[in-house]
Amino acid sequence: MPASTRYTNGLAALERIDGEAGRKVIESLQAIAPDLARYVIEFPFGDIYQRPGLDLPQRELATVAALAALGHCQPQLAVHIHGALNVGCTPEQVVEVIIQMAVYAGFPAALNAMATAKTVFTERGLLPGSPGDS
Repeated sequence: MPASTRYTNGLAALERIDGEAGRKVIESLQAIAPDLARYVIEFPFGDIYQRPGLDLPQRELATVAALAALGHCQPQLAVHIHGALNVGCTPEQVVEVIIQMAVYAGFPAALNAMATAKTVFTERGLLPGSPGDS
């Protein structure tokens, strides 16, 4: 069956935003739940991310805020912090969004999210003294 426009557009958006991390999520689902992998590509990335009104950096900051507020989605939060950085958000913007969540989601959720952000920033060499820092 040929890929739908939703799937094709979604896969392109997933690749642009999440790159290798997005591919790993989809690959991890193929053996156990290929339909879920397809839904992840088609609905959020093929439908929602294609809507007008917000650009990709705004959508990724909103996603980081939501995942931080949930407080129990660190693997997904890490993927979307990478995604936010991939589409042009700055580490400072990510940090500010997480700090904002302390007001609405509480300090434990914000602290957990900040720890995830620190891990991502360290992996990418965005903290002083981290690998790749010059």
